[in-house]
Amino acid sequence: MPESLFFRWLRLIRPQDFVWIPLFIALAATSEILDVFVVVPLVALGLVQVLEPKLPVLGSARWRGAWILLKLVLVYLLIAYTGGIQSNFWLLLLLPVVSAATVSGVMGTMVFTALAACAYLSFLLFLDWEKFVLERPEIEGMIQRLVCLFMVGNLANVLAEALRVQSEKHRRAAEHLAEANRQVLLAHEAVRRSDKLAALGQLTAGLAHELRNPLGTIKASAEMLNQQLSAENEVAREVAGFISTEVDRTNSLVTRFLQFARPLRLHLETADLAQLLDRAIAGAEREAPGIAIYRNYALEIPAFSFDAELLERVFYNLVLNAAQATAHGGTVTVKTRAEGRTAEIAVIDRGVGIDAAQMKDIFNPFFTTKPEGVGLGLAIVAKIVDEHGGKIAVESEPGKGSIFCVSLPMDPAPSPPAE
Repeated sequence: MPESLFFRWLRLIRPQDFVWIPLFIALAATSEILDVFVVVPLVALGLVQVLEPKLPVLGSARWRGAWILLKLVLVYLLIAYTGGIQSNFWLLLLLPVVSAATVSGVMGTMVFTALAACAYLSFLLFLDWEKFVLERPEIEGMIQRLVCLFMVGNLANVLAEALRVQSEKHRRAAEHLAEANRQVLLAHEAVRRSDKLAALGQLTAGLAHELRNPLGTIKASAEMLNQQLSAENEVAREVAGFISTEVDRTNSLVTRFLQFARPLRLHLETADLAQLLDRAIAGAEREAPGIAIYRNYALEIPAFSFDAELLERVFYNLVLNAAQATAHGGTVTVKTRAEGRTAEIAVIDRGVGIDAAQMKDIFNPFFTTKPEGVGLGLAIVAKIVDEHGGKIAVESEPGKGSIFCVSLPMDPAPSPPAE
């Protein structure tokens, strides 16, 4: 059930709001003149003071300035009606001054304080100088009032600035904590994925080895059967051909299982990243004709050490996936840039995108959205990138495309020997 407007406003009431009520009542009660022209400005000023922290529109500098000017106008009208330069309500000029000090810097505070001072001095223009004479005590009193305005404004600004500095520190600390928490979650996810990869790797390695022998026997039997069949028995020859083809496909799948399960040992050699990407893109272009693949390479990335064969497989898979997710005639962009001693490679497409529910699983083995996929492509990609000490991340929005970003250190640690 939607919350009513009344209860929404009720939740905004704060204890400070009840302090303003008796204060403005006391001002009205002690006024020498008490009529509608005093009560209305006081009530309006009280409402403005109470509503100030509750209106979201006051988040912009323009509206904050307008709100402070509104206070100044209300105070000016009140002072003008209750005696002008001699009015006891001159102290209410502190309200717009302090409000300006809490939301603006020292220059903004001085500007609004100067406006308040000018507003107060403007009442001198309405005096009957034939009947009114400013003696030295009156002049000194006026100067003290003006100095008091500037002193209070400056003090309020100092306190507000200290509060703003502390708030900014807390905001930065909160951002750092949020980033640290995100990194911890990513590390936890990487550990979880590594554990899953290790367990599944052992399982698939054993299973793949056990499958290869019977697969070899089945294929050899199918070929022998095919040789023994007469040419007239077309159905049997076709079935034998199907057996041989499916065995080859299964054998290819077993090979991919073994590639996934086998511990990687990097063969690091200094090479040019752009040339490696060109080879990977050329392979993907052959597999996905009709898709334009654009290159946007950063010239400042120097040659550095990596396993060219494994990384070519990584970017071939990423570019091919991007091309397959893109409609015919669409484009894929491969972009690189240097971030310190890290090379970042982004593969960008404007294809179908990835659902948010699937994002957490795309690098997990055996997870796939393709009808004929087995879900090892991106798992192997993530494994190779991890072995290089890099990171892979993805941003995607359904219907608008995906960005796969690989970060590779240009000073990779040496690969440990395979067990």
